Amino acid sequence: MAVTRFCVRNYKQDLRIFPSPSAKVALAILAVLLLTLPWWAGKYLVFIACVSGVSIIGALGLSILTGMTGLISLGHAAFMGLGAYTAAILSAKAGWPMIACLPAGAVMAAFTGAVVGIPTLRLKGLYLVVTTLAFQFITQHVIYHWESLTQSDKGIKLAEPMILGLNLGTYDRFYFVILILAVVTALLTKNLAMSRTGRALVAVRDRDIAAEIIGIHLAKYKILAFVVSSFIAGLAGALYAYLIGLIAPDHFTFNQSVLYIAMIIVGGMGTVLGTILGAIFMVLLPEAINALSGPIATAYPALAPRIGGISVVVYGLVIILFLILEPQGLFGIWIRIKRYFKTWPYTY
Repeated sequence: MAVTRFCVRNYKQDLRIFPSPSAKVALAILAVLLLTLPWWAGKYLVFIACVSGVSIIGALGLSILTGMTGLISLGHAAFMGLGAYTAAILSAKAGWPMIACLPAGAVMAAFTGAVVGIPTLRLKGLYLVVTTLAFQFITQHVIYHWESLTQSDKGIKLAEPMILGLNLGTYDRFYFVILILAVVTALLTKNLAMSRTGRALVAVRDRDIAAEIIGIHLAKYKILAFVVSSFIAGLAGALYAYLIGLIAPDHFTFNQSVLYIAMIIVGGMGTVLGTILGAIFMVLLPEAINALSGPIATAYPALAPRIGGISVVVYGLVIILFLILEPQGLFGIWIRIKRYFKTWPYTY
């Protein structure tokens, strides 16, 4: 009986999102910093924080599909585009409020994700990659050429974001909307990963044949992964549309899909914390490159026309180096740092 109580207590402890007091203290400090950010940070930093929040939401959606379920998708930006254009059309042409446009964009993306997921049930690996890539280019083509609905490259200007009569048209105010949704998405994703459904998705990723033998319905969980991932991507796309106020086809290209793949690779495949770190890292990396490009161009004028190409090379090198040197990404680095300080000053 004592052994049973011991096991139950440990199992409940294992299911806690924040198992240690130090984690709760760190979370409280982080919460204070995030809640007060608009007051001590400049307008540009608040905008970068907003972009990071949207990227975190979108990356968490892809992490459920690719990192947790093992279904590689190169069409994630297309689902974000569907959510963004649904919200933009309903806002600009139908006059819907933001509180209705956000879930509408997410639902439209989720419905499309279910449709895309059905024919991919028998596909995996390279064949699945090609299928999602085709969906990405089809969506780009439709957005660009259906001019009567999407305004093509002219773009669609959204109405001012309003909630209960409060104007959220400034970055300082809209930041809190993104922060709340990013925190909720992260908590729901973490709970999904620890739930029975999340464990079934991981089983499908690790060995789908073995998962089917033990009673896991592969078709059900694969479509579920597509639906949940697309829903979150659509929400991120709708938020991004309201953040910038004007959307165009160039905002949801194949390059964006590759960028989100890079986020979960650099952060750590299948981990919530790693996905968050990877999204922030990949948002800040271009800012760091731009900050360094000015002095480099001044010191070496011959390199000035090639700065843009150099940034692309840096992107590629970062992904390659993480794949070779740190397959677990930033999450793996964080785990090693935490273990080091946990056992310090002892080696073991």
